[in-house]
Amino acid sequence: MSAAVRAAETAVSFESAVASLEPAQLTVPLQLHWGPHLAAIGGIVVLALLGGILALRNRLEERHALASMPESNAETEEFVTDREKVQQLVNDNGGRMKQSEIVDSVEWSKAKVSRLLAELEEDDEVTKLRLGRENLVCLAGHEPTASKSPEQPQNE
Repeated sequence: MSAAVRAAETAVSFESAVASLEPAQLTVPLQLHWGPHLAAIGGIVVLALLGGILALRNRLEERHALASMPESNAETEEFVTDREKVQQLVNDNGGRMKQSEIVDSVEWSKAKVSRLLAELEEDDEVTKLRLGRENLVCLAGHEPTASKSPEQPQNE
């Protein structure tokens, strides 16, 4: 028996087998249903893509902001000590400022601000005056006149 004859017999037997099946049996056994699982996977993919796009956009904006920042401003902020920052803050507020306002203006704890002010007071760079339950921090030469003793000259 030749190969052509065997192929023809196989094709005929396949056709007869298919003809004997009912239409319900001819359906493909593997069908994809657009159910909730596939929708959830699609949603996750979309959210991941959007998250990636937003992260990329934020990085580009940060680079642009850093590139447009004047270098002199960035350099001076890097080399300002905590003591100098407190002195500058008090100076910008007229030479006097409540200690609680200093704590609110910087991102340090109350204890750190208190330690810095104690160091500055030891070096005679600031004066802390007790006002009830608060401290008034004054730069040298900006103390209220009523806080000075009568023996001190008024122009110190």
